Amino acid sequence: MGYSVINVDDIEPAGPGGGVRFVRRELDLLAFGINWFALPPGGEGPEHDEVDTGQEEVSVVVAGSGHWVVDGEDVPARVGTFVRFDPESTRRAVAGPDGMTFVSVGSRRGSYEPRGPF
Repeated sequence: MGYSVINVDDIEPAGPGGGVRFVRRELDLLAFGINWFALPPGGEGPEHDEVDTGQEEVSVVVAGSGHWVVDGEDVPARVGTFVRFDPESTRRAVAGPDGMTFVSVGSRRGSYEPRGPF
């Protein structure tokens, strides 16, 4: 089959409080990681980095608002905000009063080969 499809509502909740949906696993992706995170109002994700994996990550807020604490700095985020993280950067998502839902995508640095002017 040349494609796969899944709706977030059909992915089994996982992680603390059931706030993670493992999209990559459900789509059987091999090129990059992608997951859905839903934090409740005032909720916090785990503080972490990606030194061991070497992954550069991007998170995009799709609902709510909040901020990330990146290397000790608060980085505000609202719907439509994209935040890129170096593998070495320590980060933690913190939801605002309405919660925050975001999608994170990650892959090892250097694995993407730009084509054309895009």
